Amino acid sequence: DGSVAVIDKYVDRIDYKVSENDLGIYNAMNKGIKAAKGEFVYFLNSGDVLLNSDIIKTILPELHADTSFYYGNLYYSINGLRTLLWTPPKQLSFNYFLDYSLPHPASFIKKELFEKYFYYNESLKIVSDWEFFIYCICKQNESYKHLDIIVADFDNSGVSSNSANLHKIKIEKNDVYNSHFALFINDYNKSKPFLNKRFYQIQQIQKHKFKWKFLKGFLNLLLLGTKSHYKTDRYYKEL
Repeated sequence: DGSVAVIDKYVDRIDYKVSENDLGIYNAMNKGIKAAKGEFVYFLNSGDVLLNSDIIKTILPELHADTSFYYGNLYYSINGLRTLLWTPPKQLSFNYFLDYSLPHPASFIKKELFEKYFYYNESLKIVSDWEFFIYCICKQNESYKHLDIIVADFDNSGVSSNSANLHKIKIEKNDVYNSHFALFINDYNKSKPFLNKRFYQIQQIQKHKFKWKFLKGFLNLLLLGTKSHYKTDRYYKEL
């Protein structure tokens, strides 16, 4: 795809390069992790672009040895056109990782974590980085910090973003849940029918203007004096 030619063009600025056959995305990433000499590793995949030429210099002073993960914000782009601004929460949780992950182009990972726990699972083809994040943060309670800095433009046409892979992603995620969080996911699956029933009931109420207005008013009354962390737009903002 022309990558080698680009690398050769800037070879005087590159400390290490390798171009060879591998066994998949995560096999290639594991090679990079093992070759890395620094304290933190960062992945900028094909199609992704740093926000500007100085962004790494801006971020480096923010990285400290007492924190395992740093993650910033990023743009989602399609064919070079920015479509969304992704801003993750400051506080991560198991519930967050049920639906989201930390994109590689916005994440800085302490290298020793791979040696401490495991390298990317090469039997998984799409969600191995998600497995690593949810395992380290939710099971091992590794530290993390959000950097309110836009790091890169994320190419939203990759494997994990392709809707054709949704079924494969679901299967791989279930394998991860069963491997690391069997008790949690069993409880979640037991409660899911109840949650689905409640959501269906709310959807039916929404069809009736007066009933929906009454329900919203009643819920707002119940929530008076409480803190709500729910964001209707979640973590994405359209551009």
